[in-house]
Amino acid sequence: MAKARHSVATRKRKKKVLKQAKGFWGDRSKQYQQAKRVLMHALKYAYRDRRNKKREFRSLWITRINAACRQAGISYSVFISGLKKSKINLDRKILADLAVRDSSTFKKLVEIIKK
Repeated sequence: MAKARHSVATRKRKKKVLKQAKGFWGDRSKQYQQAKRVLMHALKYAYRDRRNKKREFRSLWITRINAACRQAGISYSVFISGLKKSKINLDRKILADLAVRDSSTFKKLVEIIKK
């Protein structure tokens, strides 16, 4: 019986890895072993940072809301608890956008909460 060769599958697998490693520096984008090793590392970071991005954005929104609250003469914690008591259901992303782009609306929210 003839020896089975895997050249088609092997070439396809290697091309897939090298295509993903396109843009990496030096031999990391040209040599299969280097590319595979570095790609595994890169994919780990990508997986981790897709989750970290959510944390970082939430932190940014909170910082922006806090800054706008301080200018309006109220603390962040009082503002958020006031929103909940007033049954105003706006998430932090929208509140941060209001604080940056539409300060008059944000000030109206603060006045509602102060009452």
